[in-house]
This record gives sequence, C-alpha cells and structure tokens, in this order.
Amino acid sequence: MEFSRGIDSNITYRKRRSLIIKLLAYFKPYMPLLMLSILFAVLINVSVIVKPYIIKYIIDDYLAVGINAPDVFLYVGLIYFGVVLIGAGLSYSQTYILTYIGQKIMYDIRNQLFTHIQNMSIKFFDRTSSGRILTRVTNDVEALNDIFSGVLVNSIKDIIMIIGIVITMFSINKNLALISICSIPVIAIITIIYRKAARKNFIKMKALIGRINGFLAENISGMRLVRIFHREKEKFEEFEELDKEYFDTSLRELILHSLCRPIIEVINTLTIALLIWYSAGTVVEGYLEIGVLYAFINYVKEFFAPINEIADVYTSLQSAVVSAERIFDVLDNQEMLEDAEKGMPIDRIEGEIEFKNVWFYYNEDEWVLKDVSFKIRPGQTVAFVGHTGSGKSTIINLMARFYDIQKGQILIDGVDIKEYNLRDLRRQIAVVMQDVFLFSGDINSNIRLRNKSITDDDIKRAAKLVCADKFIESLPSQYSQEVKERGCTFSAGQRQLISFARAVAFKPAVIVLDEATANIDTETEIAIQRAMANIAEGSTTIIIAHRLSTIRNADNIIVIDNGRIKEMGTHEQLMEKGGVYRQLYERQLNYQWIA
Repeated sequence: MEFSRGIDSNITYRKRRSLIIKLLAYFKPYMPLLMLSILFAVLINVSVIVKPYIIKYIIDDYLAVGINAPDVFLYVGLIYFGVVLIGAGLSYSQTYILTYIGQKIMYDIRNQLFTHIQNMSIKFFDRTSSGRILTRVTNDVEALNDIFSGVLVNSIKDIIMIIGIVITMFSINKNLALISICSIPVIAIITIIYRKAARKNFIKMKALIGRINGFLAENISGMRLVRIFHREKEKFEEFEELDKEYFDTSLRELILHSLCRPIIEVINTLTIALLIWYSAGTVVEGYLEIGVLYAFINYVKEFFAPINEIADVYTSLQSAVVSAERIFDVLDNQEMLEDAEKGMPIDRIEGEIEFKNVWFYYNEDEWVLKDVSFKIRPGQTVAFVGHTGSGKSTIINLMARFYDIQKGQILIDGVDIKEYNLRDLRRQIAVVMQDVFLFSGDINSNIRLRNKSITDDDIKRAAKLVCADKFIESLPSQYSQEVKERGCTFSAGQRQLISFARAVAFKPAVIVLDEATANIDTETEIAIQRAMANIAEGSTTIIIAHRLSTIRNADNIIVIDNGRIKEMGTHEQLMEKGGVYRQLYERQLNYQWIA
C-alpha cells in the first residue's frame, strides 16, 4: 500500500513538474522584459531592507546618545525620501511590465487553444460538451492570469526579500535573528495542510463551473423547447441544485483562504511579542541598542509580508494549476487532432465517389455501416433513402472525412480520400443540412463566411439561383440585414435558403443536400429543384431525403436499411422491383392521402 502511494506521488510530481515547464515556456518570447522585472524586484527589495537600517542608524548613532545634528538629519531624511520614491517608481514599472506580459501570454494561450480546438476532429466535439470547451477558453485561461501577471516574479521577489532580511538580521544580531525565524516550521505545517485541502476543493470547483456553463449553453439553445413543454420550474430546480453545489464549494474555498492569512498574522504578532519580551531586559541594561530592536521589529513585519503575499496568491495559484491541467488536457490531445496540412493538394475534383466494402462504427462493435459499396459518377444526382438511423447521414460524414472508417476504402476520383489534403478535400464538398446554423452578423457575411474570393455579385448570383433573392431583397437592409444569434429572426425556410445560397457561392464539386428541403414550402421547393438542375451542371449532387417525391428524377437511388445497401436504381426500376423502396414510397403516398 505504501509502495503504491509512493508511485502515485512520483507520477503526480512528474506531472506537475512537466506542467510547470510547459507554463514557463510561454515566458520565452518575453524574457528581456521578465529579466528587467526581476531586476526591478531586487532593487525594490533593497529599498525595503535599507529603510529600517537608515532609521536604526539615526536612533543609535544620534538620538540614543543625545546628539543633535540637523544637517545630518536633513541629509539622511533626503536619502530616505529618495529611497521611498525610487521604490515606488520601480514598483509601478514592475507592475506595468508584469501586467503586460500576463495579458500577452493569455492572449497567446487563447489563440493557441482556439486554433487547436478548431483542428480537433468531430469525434472530440461528440464527446466533449460545449460548456466544458467554453470553460477551457474563458474561465481556465483567465485563472492563469495570476501566474503570468506576477506570481512567478513576485514569488522570486518574495524569496529574495526573505533571504535578504534573514542575512541582514544575522549580520546585526544572531540571537534576535534566530528568534525572528523560529516560526517558519509552524508556517510550513499550516501551508501543507492548507494546500491539500485547497487543491481537492479547487478540482471540484472547476468541474462544477464546466457543468454550469454546459447547462446554461444547452438550456439557452433549447429555451423554445422548455417553453413549449412548460418545463421552466423543473429546469430551474435542476440549475438551483447545481448552483447550490457550486456555492457550497466556493464557500469552502473562501473559508480556507480567509483562515490562512489571519493565522499567519497571529504568528507574526506572537513573534514580535516574543522578540520584545526577549530584548526588553537587554535594552534596559544597555546590552542592546534601541535602534537594533526597532530595526528587528520592522524586519519581522517585512519578513512576514512576503509570506502573507504567498498565502494570498496560493489560492489563485492552486486555481491556476488546476486550470492549466485542464487546458493542457486539450492542448496535449493529439489523438483527435486533424492534420489539415498533410496530404496531396487538390485544385478541383471531378466528383467521382466510390465506397468499397466500407465498415464503420461510432462506438466499438456497434456497426453503423456494414460492407457498403457503391459508385457515383461525376455530375450524377444520387439519392440515399432509408429509415431514420439507417446510416444515410453517416455516409456524408465519411465522404468529408469527419470520421475515418474501420474497414474498406473510400475513393474520390480513384484516389483514397486519406491521401488528399484534408482542407482541400472539404473545400470541394458543400453540405446543406436540415438544421441550419447562421452566425451573428449579416446575410452577406453568412453566405461569404470570410471567403474574400466571393464577391458581392457572386452572393447575389447564388441567392438568385436558389430563389433566395426575393425574400432577401424585401428586407429593409437587403443583403446587409442583421442576422442575430443562430438566425432567430428568420423563419426556418428563410434560414434554409441562405444556407443554399452559401453552398452555391462556394462553387463546390460535390453538393450534398441532407434533408435540406424539409423546412421549405412546396412552391419554393419546386423552384429550388429547378434551380438545382442548373447548379448540378459540372457538380455531383447527393440528396438525403425522407420525402421521396423530391428524388424521383435522381440518376440513381440507393436504399439503405440497417447499415446495408438493399437496393439501387432509378425511381422506375425500384418501383418495378417492389422491394423496400416501393414500400416506403407507397406508405408516404398513403400518409399524404390520409392527411
């Protein structure tokens, strides 16, 4: 048991040492400023240590022996004032430099983290809630502010201060110096106890912040559903329970932090009292100068000041270390990282797509596609049909390499898609989904998506091609009309039309319509179907549809059932077969007739 604990302790130590090395690496670009800040810290400490010594000199060499020397007092007073001014100026400069370094490093980390998250595979987003990701980029990065905005340099300054004071005290009086530092073991024991309790509490608190952010993000997005089913009270109770747990954890952290400083203050006061008690007799008897006692009382106060500062920042430091661990859990995740630069570059594909004996699962041994094989020729319009969960949308995800297959091969233009540059491959494929996502901004920016090669004329041409121009041009600001979060001010059909225009504006080689006409009225759908004939020229079109009447003119219809291909052919061929497709088609006709 003890051996096992020793191993765990060594692993934890190595992990923390590795974490500290990673954090220190962020200082590298700012080393000249950091060295300047450390120099300022040393000079500030010198000014602090010198001030009591100046007062000691005046007390013992002049006041205590009854010498009145106005010129000396004025000269020494000016020196003392100069030391104070220099210390204040250096302190301001050091604070400014450290704040600048801290903010720049957090800026660098946020950018690095966001870039890394953008390059993660879709599998990462399937397994990680948006709340947890949001917490990493906001709360956890902000928690590092204390480390990069002064904890490191100020800790060095505090250590130098403690060493400088101890050396100065021993150079003046060894006995008084020993009394002054006798409280260090007590402080060390308190710090160890506090560290263990605080770290455990911080880990729990950070996890709760992630859960709260996730809960809020999910419920704000689903507020319409909550209102429809009148679940406000139940959702509030769920949030209140989570918030209460976070409140209790935060209160525990506050109690721990609040106890630490007063305890050190009490030890500080007891040490000064012990010093005065020990020195009182020797001062009266003339064995100890009053100036020396005065200097020691000040040095003890200054000695405990950096200890108090360390106690104050320790809470923030614990929070920062826990946050750093969570940030590097993401940054060190290479398993789910996509390499968008690797592979054969492509300017334009012809659009021939072939699946060869493809097997795929999201969760191990739960096969979604089973030995799927088909071929789509360039320029063809091919439709995939089947029951919900049969694997239709999965095929689209695999074409764009959002996931990699376990067995088989996927070819585009006769080349395995794993050989292609991932970014170039995805540029060739545009997907119009049923659940349309619009960004905050305007209609222009939602169609262009910051692609500078797409002009305003291209946007208008694409909108006209998919019949979106009429509704856009009827808006007060037309293409500059504001789009609020997720396009909440537009109808589902209008959002869908903007999504169509976006796909067309990017001029892809392959256009995928994943239940894309589900939210569009019949008249607009007919107009889009006509427009798709023009769009499809030179492009391969893939349609996933439950509404089978929309795919009657497809060149090939592939029927998928339970992850396997059951039938392939044109609408007429499949109807003649009288198989799964015909059953689905007739069932829909009967349903429409009854409706």
